[in-house]
Amino acid sequence: MRQTISARIGFSFRLRLTPSAMATNLGLAAMLCAAPSFAAAQESVADKISKLDGAMSHIQQQIGESERELKDLQLEVSKLRQQANLSIDVPSNAAPDQNAAALAAAVEEIKDKQDVHESQLAAQEQAKVGSESKYPVTISGMILMNTFVNTHAVDSPATPSIAASGSGSTGATLRQSILGIDASGPHIFGASSHADVRADFYGGQTGNGYANGLGFLRLRTAHAELDWKRRTAAFFAYDRPLISPDTPASLTAIAEPALAWSGNLWAWNPQAGVSQTLPLHRDLAMQMQAALIDVADPPNTLATPAAMPTVAPTTSEQSRWPGIQGRLSLLDSSHEDGAHVGAGSYFAPHRTASGWSYNSWAGTVDFHFPIISHFAMEGSAYRGQGLGGLGGGAFKDYVYRSYEGESYFRVLNDAGGWVQLKQTINERLEFNEAFGVDNVPAHRLRPFAIDGSGSYYNLARNRTFTGNVIYRPSAYLLYSIEYRRIESSPVNSSTAPSDVIGVAAGYRF
Repeated sequence: MRQTISARIGFSFRLRLTPSAMATNLGLAAMLCAAPSFAAAQESVADKISKLDGAMSHIQQQIGESERELKDLQLEVSKLRQQANLSIDVPSNAAPDQNAAALAAAVEEIKDKQDVHESQLAAQEQAKVGSESKYPVTISGMILMNTFVNTHAVDSPATPSIAASGSGSTGATLRQSILGIDASGPHIFGASSHADVRADFYGGQTGNGYANGLGFLRLRTAHAELDWKRRTAAFFAYDRPLISPDTPASLTAIAEPALAWSGNLWAWNPQAGVSQTLPLHRDLAMQMQAALIDVADPPNTLATPAAMPTVAPTTSEQSRWPGIQGRLSLLDSSHEDGAHVGAGSYFAPHRTASGWSYNSWAGTVDFHFPIISHFAMEGSAYRGQGLGGLGGGAFKDYVYRSYEGESYFRVLNDAGGWVQLKQTINERLEFNEAFGVDNVPAHRLRPFAIDGSGSYYNLARNRTFTGNVIYRPSAYLLYSIEYRRIESSPVNSSTAPSDVIGVAAGYRF
């Protein structure tokens, strides 16, 4: 393109000298007429005029060709300017100062585009993250700063889930920052493969205290999946259970999701399963999921003998049988965040170190529905038994007590759920209001209450009200302010409330 334009410009420049060439040709013609020769002396005046007319016609033809070449060149330049987005739209009747302003704006736009192009080129020149498999690997994450104010005592100051009697606390933490790795792999048996892992810095805890101020790296979630054209998938994962796929939105509750232990079955557990999606009608599809699950013990594990190995097997592992779970749902397959409604079930055998056996089970429903423009509602509900390993049951699967040499054991029923209303104003601003409750029947727990015992053991019901504003001024910056009201009800004392105010600022990379 550049060589062609240069050639045409040179040709146009040569043709612009055509009027001079015309004068030269006329002079030469005159000299020829005046030259002393025998042939010229014999020519008549009419012949001379005829030759001069022919020369003038040839020169005029050259001038016409030059004008056509000039117009073609101007058209080419105009096309090049349009391709480079260099055209300036200025009204024909605009004043000179308006023309200058439009020109300045166009120049600034060109500079901005040039900066973007330079940054893209610089990004391409950066060294890529390498992997032994030689397949693409992406590192992502979020640096998250949380400040908090608790009006009364809570179980964990930075990430409270239950309230207790006592004075409040104020502080800040960066331990909820997240580090992630995503990898794409080869096609295996006709399926695409990918994997990801997420970690935070909330490890290194002893009980509910902190090992140090910085915390240790802790595995949050991990996935590896084979996907056959988004219809059939086989996976193994460390994540929330299949029967509870959604979670409320929050930027201050990351280490433990919002409404944890208040109706949100969130606990991360090892799982392996399959998923099948069947198209039904247009954008409507049915999804069937099933998986095995190794259920962890709740934090307040009971009836554990004093003499135990350093790492004891969980009650589920001691049963020597994995848990099973399944979910059937109808969903809008047109996009990932479309409407859906689902029902799930879960069953897992357990055996304690003392020889007591019991089964944990649950039936669940979940939904996500757009209501009107910019409004959506989602939630989940469950009913079951022994759900402490999934994040319910008031931190426990069962209670026991010894009386006059006899030991009494009881598995706890449980019911709960949560619901959230979301208002998405635009890409940058959203509001969320949510409520969740987890409830163990007090009459089944009361005979086993122990005075002076920890609040987890006597806890029967836990409720949380929350509301937040999340603002994203750019794709990388996030800000949020959140209010949370926690009400925890043990069976042997009055309900303990605590108001929690949190402010978060994050930078995604």
